[in-house]
Amino acid sequence: MASDEDVLGRIHALVEEEHQLRTRRENDELDGDAEQQRLQALEVELDRCWDLLRQRRALRDAGQDPDAASARPGEQVEGYLG
Repeated sequence: MASDEDVLGRIHALVEEEHQLRTRRENDELDGDAEQQRLQALEVELDRCWDLLRQRRALRDAGQDPDAASARPGEQVEGYLG
């Protein structure tokens, strides 16, 4: 199972890639649908990573094993209302 540090490292890498793509989009430099789709996929993956990190922290705070947390599907994470 990934540690909190592993998840945070993944988040930082995704944020960096997202920032690069958003900058390219602002400058009208995106190469078609593929990069736009990648940007959307990054947003979902970031949400999944943040959700996993929140799960791990909640389990730890409750005195349970944070390794019991698992990444949820993007459809589920994206469906949250709060």
